[in-house]
Amino acid sequence: MANTSSAKKAHKQSLKKRVFNVRRSRAMKDVVKEIEEKTKEGGDADAQTLLPKAYKAIDKAAKRGIIKKNTAARKKSRLAALLKKTK
Repeated sequence: MANTSSAKKAHKQSLKKRVFNVRRSRAMKDVVKEIEEKTKEGGDADAQTLLPKAYKAIDKAAKRGIIKKNTAARKKSRLAALLKKTK
């Protein structure tokens, strides 16, 4: 545990930020997984409508520093390629 008061404050802040980061990361992973499941089932139209939602979640995660910029670009590219392949 932290010794100084500033370290204790920093620890409390990091715990608060972690909640938001986990929530943002979970939202991103959920929508990506949902698109992958829809494409396997054959619901291409459903998956296509979820693509903007996935892009938004990925961009927000990258903006907050949860994932890196190149990781976000790679994820978006792979989702687009997956949907293009299933058409």
